[in-house]
Amino acid sequence: MGLFRIERLFRYICKRIIIITANIMKDNYCVIMGGGIGSRFWPFSRESYPKQFLDFFGSGRSLLQMTFDRFAKIIPTENIYIVTNESYADLIKEQLPELAEEQILLEPARRNTAPCIAYAAYHIKACNPEANIVVAPSDHLILKEDVFLRDVQKALDFVKRNRALVTLGIKPSRPETGYGYIQSSDTVVDDFTKVKTFTEKPDLELAKVFMESGEFFWNSGLFVWNVNTILEAFSKYQQPFRSR
Repeated sequence: MGLFRIERLFRYICKRIIIITANIMKDNYCVIMGGGIGSRFWPFSRESYPKQFLDFFGSGRSLLQMTFDRFAKIIPTENIYIVTNESYADLIKEQLPELAEEQILLEPARRNTAPCIAYAAYHIKACNPEANIVVAPSDHLILKEDVFLRDVQKALDFVKRNRALVTLGIKPSRPETGYGYIQSSDTVVDDFTKVKTFTEKPDLELAKVFMESGEFFWNSGLFVWNVNTILEAFSKYQQPFRSR
């Protein structure tokens, strides 16, 4: 009898853990930016079939699918959105059939990162005014996924409690001129370091200085924020864009 009661108690605890975890996750969203044409990878990547749809590593999954698989480990599938050009709608549906039609946000024209993020943020806010969002490119290769996802989850928890815009930096391994650079400051809040400056694609000499200083990180293009915080930032800093 005692063993039976212990088993029932264990089942109840497991159900409660699942329910609590689900409630925590329901406010977390992912926006995957998948509308680029991948011109740097020509001739493998072409405008009609850009790199995010290619299986570069012979794994049976494209870069887009790998990105989706990665975030689906910590974000409910129904909370993952793809923002892409309308010409890629059929490719998205073919590669990610688990997505509902309303999870594929189609842009009539390419307007780069900010409009893409704003479009997704306004859409998600209409669904959940308390949403915490991770924004990611669709073409990253991430080898230490467990470490990466731990950091993303930590950032999602942070922006839920703090009105902050978080970006994930990559420690540079070489003086690279093709990336933007994020300079860290001495201000730290809950293990998050405040950004001091951002420099877009420096020349080689400046890139060497950045790397040698130890203060700079490559811009990964990965961002985490609460939907209200990012929309407030757009309202404050992008008035001409917002009025369109």
